[in-house]
Amino acid sequence: MFPSHLFAHFKYPSFLSERIDYSTPMETELHLAAGYCAATGVYRSGHPPQFAAAAALSFPEYILPHMLLPGRRARPAFVDASTGAALSFAGLRALSLRVARALAAAGLRRGRVALLLSPNSLHFPALSLAVLSLGAVLSAANPLLTPDELARQADDAKPFLALVTGELAPKLRSIAPDVKLVLVEQLLADVAAEVDDDETLDLPAANIGRDDAALLFYSSGTTGRSKGVVSTHGNAIAMAASLERAWGGGGGGGEKPQQYDDHDEAYGCVLPMFHMFGFSSFVMGTAALGATAVVVPGRFSVEKTMAAVEEYGVTRLLVVPPMVVKMVAAAAGDGEPSRRRLRLRQVVSSGAPLQREHMARFRSCFPAVNLGQVPTTTEVKERSTGGGGGGGGVSIGRLMPDVEAKIVDPDSGELLPPRRTGELWVRGPSTMRGYLNNEEATALALVAAAGSVSVSGGGERWLRTGDLCYVDSRGLVYVVDRVKELIKCNAYQVAPAELEDVLATHPDIHDAAVAPYPDKEAGEIPMAYVVKKQGSGHLQEDEVISFVQNKVAPYKKIRKVVFVDSIPRSPSGKILRRQLKNLLQGSILHRSRM
Repeated sequence: MFPSHLFAHFKYPSFLSERIDYSTPMETELHLAAGYCAATGVYRSGHPPQFAAAAALSFPEYILPHMLLPGRRARPAFVDASTGAALSFAGLRALSLRVARALAAAGLRRGRVALLLSPNSLHFPALSLAVLSLGAVLSAANPLLTPDELARQADDAKPFLALVTGELAPKLRSIAPDVKLVLVEQLLADVAAEVDDDETLDLPAANIGRDDAALLFYSSGTTGRSKGVVSTHGNAIAMAASLERAWGGGGGGGEKPQQYDDHDEAYGCVLPMFHMFGFSSFVMGTAALGATAVVVPGRFSVEKTMAAVEEYGVTRLLVVPPMVVKMVAAAAGDGEPSRRRLRLRQVVSSGAPLQREHMARFRSCFPAVNLGQVPTTTEVKERSTGGGGGGGGVSIGRLMPDVEAKIVDPDSGELLPPRRTGELWVRGPSTMRGYLNNEEATALALVAAAGSVSVSGGGERWLRTGDLCYVDSRGLVYVVDRVKELIKCNAYQVAPAELEDVLATHPDIHDAAVAPYPDKEAGEIPMAYVVKKQGSGHLQEDEVISFVQNKVAPYKKIRKVVFVDSIPRSPSGKILRRQLKNLLQGSILHRSRM
């Protein structure tokens, strides 16, 4: 559920295999500091829950008034880095309400689904807020989806209409001929011609409740077919409130900028807003905080991004791991940071783990920039932990104020105290309602909270994240790997991410992945898929095996190695482990022909 083995690349501390006596005063003090209640097995933040303080019933009702707060009306909400065009907070509010009025005239109303197919633009947030203002459900789609993939999403979501750019309209028309198409360019031109006063615009009377469906985003599908995740207006409010606290210094692991106030904050937007990380950060987070978002449209480019960071004084840049790797490569190649005057103080990565090697190189190239990592998932809108990673740590941070957690032994179901590793379960006001048209998947992901009551004001069901985690004595959460990706070797559990971290330190290995391989005696053994660095053709299987076995326990050692041309990864950097079998078959076939 959370990005695969986020912050997984580190050595297992020895205490992870130790059992602790929680009857001693020292250990009682330890688990209290960690926010752990031994009686219930639940971890909580040290900050009081705050979600109930928000009185709004719908997300637009919550977020739109933020745009008229003192000092915000004329401030740029979004700036297009390629053209310099800007949309103020007051302009964003007015545009959202004008578009809502036009969509209502087209028949969109509460409960109906609107598909949004568009790349990043100044207008993406306004289009989204317009749909939500009517009580309709927003389902954003990746413009890069193939026609078959887009057809599956449209068939599952069953949109009443689709907001689509002129360039993408032919693709959608070919696979969903019965869906009413609203061309974004024409819609914006029509509402721009309206002359009524912005101050008279108000939210439509849509009778929306917090439990009404608001968002229908689709999971990445890296471990199976993509699923539609249904989230409510209450979930979206919780997300925005959470980010406002975390980014604005309201506790729960967030940092308040010391050298800048909110008026000085500018966030670099290179993430797609049709993805939950980008959507929650910019349609929810910066809007709630009152910070400017600088949109860098088009395919990610280090040169283009850093030019925007410099020109617009970007202070915080939100990225996925491959972007960090490219930034480091560019900086190492041409001294990128030294020749630019940057106000950048933090880069926040999510979506997949960053290897220690890349983190260290980033800090060497950008010594004045804090590098953090946060978990982000389609199933949980709110970041369940405040971002960690500053100062070389591998934690993803502490629990946010409105989030509760359990660490559950995946085999026995035992609730585990601090410094014990198990599956992370979370619950809070931003936990999804469930998967669309998939009761079986929903039942597997959401577990009833037999007789317990949540302090967060959210749902009573626990979301099984699928992440193997532990909480340390300070309440910091560490993600070790994915539960499903554990290798069971001679009854021992082996985390692929730990071995991948070791392999990444080999001077002749460019990339690597580890997966289970069937074995009659051990059940499964760890097998490595290795991409050699250019000029390292001499590297052999026995060298790789020997390199790893001296650095891990005997049961963890690599037993088999397959050399491949590349490791299949998602755009966010996740290893597509279900595709590794195809690499193995291709390697065997190649050998049989030699």
